[in-house]
Amino acid sequence: MKTLIKVVLIVLLLAVCVGGAALYMKKNGGASDEGFRTAPVKRGDVVSTISATGTVEPEEVVDVGAQVAGQILAFGKDKNGKTVDYGSEVEADTILAQIDDTVYGTDVAQAQSQVEGGKASVARAQADLEQMKAKLRQAERDWARAEKLGPNGAISQTDFDLAKSAYEIAQANIGVGEATIAQAVQSIHQAEAGLQRAQRNLGFTTIKSPVKGVIIDRRVNIGQTVVASLNAPSLFLLAKDLTRMQVWVSVNEADIGHIHAGQPVSFTVDAYPGQSFHGSVGKVRLNAAMTQNVVTYTVEVVTENPDRKLLPYLTANVQFEVARHEGVLTVPNAALRWQPQTEQISPDVRDKQQAAATTGPADGAPRRARGATTKRASVASSEMEGRTGAIWVIDGPFVKPIRVRAGISDGLDTEVRGEGISEGMEVVIGEQRAGTASAGAASGASSNPFAPQFGGTRRGGR
Repeated sequence: MKTLIKVVLIVLLLAVCVGGAALYMKKNGGASDEGFRTAPVKRGDVVSTISATGTVEPEEVVDVGAQVAGQILAFGKDKNGKTVDYGSEVEADTILAQIDDTVYGTDVAQAQSQVEGGKASVARAQADLEQMKAKLRQAERDWARAEKLGPNGAISQTDFDLAKSAYEIAQANIGVGEATIAQAVQSIHQAEAGLQRAQRNLGFTTIKSPVKGVIIDRRVNIGQTVVASLNAPSLFLLAKDLTRMQVWVSVNEADIGHIHAGQPVSFTVDAYPGQSFHGSVGKVRLNAAMTQNVVTYTVEVVTENPDRKLLPYLTANVQFEVARHEGVLTVPNAALRWQPQTEQISPDVRDKQQAAATTGPADGAPRRARGATTKRASVASSEMEGRTGAIWVIDGPFVKPIRVRAGISDGLDTEVRGEGISEGMEVVIGEQRAGTASAGAASGASSNPFAPQFGGTRRGGR
């Protein structure tokens, strides 16, 4: 019986002690009903980047068109002897397509005939000139006799005048004959130019590859008629070298000041999830574009593609490396965003903050202590490099701050510097109440504002 009484007394005494402790913790603002989520301070590399979206493009593309009109009769053969098609590798001067050349062949024959006719005209004009020269020699002899006999009265004045006139006409005819020959020669030149043009047009009916490359687009089919007017119709699109590619990235004007030639770049494509590709900035195009009042610039990123895994026109998710710090102390971004309740702060720190709020900040004390009487302790954001802030460490049932200066961030972790922080130190990134994970709200962890919110007081949509 006495043993039972002792047990009961001990149980009652323990209950009183537990209740007193709970009352003390509640009175002093303790967090006995809460648990803090922590993460260690790590040492590693932090890379600050600018994210953008671009398109993979061949480094040099040649658009092969048609300069004449006609029907596509056939396609040529690639280097492997197969009919040219998408992805065919071709050499320079490889025949890609053949256009119907009937009309242009006729034009060549007609131009050739005009050239031959011009040559015949030249030959006739030369023969006429020889005749004129013979008549000139005859007229010259007649005039020489008339000059000897005329003064002696051996011939009449009429005969004298006729001999002189015939000589002058024969001289003039020589000039006419020479002009006729020159005109005939010029007609030959004109006919030859027309022949060259006709032959050139005939050659245009055979579409050849101007460069060595790969066909990435075939835009015509056999039997299709192409019409060349002011613009040459495009038949094939060739990429000269698919082992070197470019990524054309659209960068917002707010970020373009951080982009420069030679800057390291990494990017991913949906075709190869989990694989990262690397390149560098080639140039920034100056012809900005405006879409819905947003100004963007096109940045050319050069990358190697030796295995040809990158296909033209893939969408790339690009990261421009702005800064890189290696071997620095880092904490999760949530550690810099999390702010404790006032009653969660260590009593010593809380008393100092209240005293500072009453008497003003002490020498060297941060002015943010004035906000300690509010519901949440004031902590500077780490999203701006160089800003000061605080991280919180567990101090018994409470937390206490450690002042730090934020460095660069990679979106997940942020570089921190300050006294009292060391590698492996556990810092608070959130809190979790009994049976409820509230770290997402209390720590400032990222959440989707567009996700549906489910309340606990309304059910069934009413």
